Amino acid sequence: MSVSAVALKTMSLPEFGEPTVMPLVPRTTYEARIEALAARGSRAGFDAFVVYGDREHAANVAYLSGYDPRFEETLLVILPGRAPKLLVGNEGWGYAEICDGPYERVLYQTFSLPAQPRDRSDALPHILAGCGLKAGQKIGAIGWKPFGAGDAGFGETALDLPSFIADTVRALAGDKDAVLNAADLLMNPADGLRAINEADQLAAFEFAATFSSQGLRNVLRGIEPGMSELQAARLMGINGLPLCCHPMLSAGKRAPYGLPSPRLDVIKRGDPITMAYGIQGSLNARAGFLAESAVDLPPAIRDYVEKLVAPYFSAVVDWYETVGIGVPGGALWKAVHDRIGDPFFGVTLNPGHLVHIDEWMHSPVFSGSEVKLQSGMALQVDIIPATGTDYFTTNVEDGIALADEALREEIAARYPEAWRRIEARRAFMVDVLGIRLKPEILPFSNIPAFLPPYWLSRNTAMAVAQR
Repeated sequence: MSVSAVALKTMSLPEFGEPTVMPLVPRTTYEARIEALAARGSRAGFDAFVVYGDREHAANVAYLSGYDPRFEETLLVILPGRAPKLLVGNEGWGYAEICDGPYERVLYQTFSLPAQPRDRSDALPHILAGCGLKAGQKIGAIGWKPFGAGDAGFGETALDLPSFIADTVRALAGDKDAVLNAADLLMNPADGLRAINEADQLAAFEFAATFSSQGLRNVLRGIEPGMSELQAARLMGINGLPLCCHPMLSAGKRAPYGLPSPRLDVIKRGDPITMAYGIQGSLNARAGFLAESAVDLPPAIRDYVEKLVAPYFSAVVDWYETVGIGVPGGALWKAVHDRIGDPFFGVTLNPGHLVHIDEWMHSPVFSGSEVKLQSGMALQVDIIPATGTDYFTTNVEDGIALADEALREEIAARYPEAWRRIEARRAFMVDVLGIRLKPEILPFSNIPAFLPPYWLSRNTAMAVAQR
């Protein structure tokens, strides 16, 4: 039964705590992932894979190897029966050693930054031939984007690797049509290898999400009129964990655009404001007004909560109460659009997607989607209204995981500290916010579904009022 009424409620947000134990994905897991890709590739007729990564597009190569390029490009070459080879530049050479992945390092200095030495490595065709690439093979190229039916003009031979790599691989294969985009094997939201996560990976995502969500919580607790955006962003306490996107915080006229980084602009009482903080494996976002109540808003939008926030939060509640193992992604899309499908709300992007090392891996949530959600999926509640009016927006982006009983038991046994946080968040969402959660829903945020429309009213947020 869907919620019939929501309202502002005075509440105490519990202290869920921060991690003292850091989950790490073991080398054996990376070995198993590479074996799984090789086995799946063999069934699809592939003889070899080249997996590309760079500073912005590290997720696929990091998922398979544990190596995330910092300054340079990288290429992971996988052939069944051979040790994987990781091509790195000058600065990646030492870092790739400490990452301790299941690969042999190969120095390819053209991946280095401009003007750095290029005198100790062979040419790319010779290196790749030495890795085992040759004519007659069907080679899967994995960049960071699978092309779909809506990407007009791009078929399976369309690659998103730099041309100097793609051209070399095609030349070695002897037929440009023998090198195919294989990103779907990792990223397809229905059955891609990265769509389903192991207990260690989910624990690592919870670790990241705890810090990113706590950062936003710190802002909500400490922001004041007269601060600059940069001063407010400092409250996040960014701790050096690798980011999946730029930190975002903007107020006033720039806030409706969502993505700007903070500046020295002074935030005034009554300003619209938005912020987001994403660490690899997580992203959290909030938006509202730097106000204490509707009195601080212009008269024309003092029904902000009634007109925008309440129906939005009702949609969020329906999302949380719909999501679950075996639920088709289209049911989540419908739950949201039944509530806020009116053009006023401006919800155009997918209201939820898979989150991974990259902030948005793929999404099973779209109109008519029959992709069934599975245990092991990590999802982000990502319902973004863009009204294009003075009502601005509202936003409550957080991460969750789906875990069946066996996976829940494994996480609880191996990561008891994380499990205590998860259980406390569930209790807050159920007992204080009134959201009915299925047992497989694991909230990863330290501000779980906590939506304050007025950021200066620190302990006032939306909750279910009646059904």
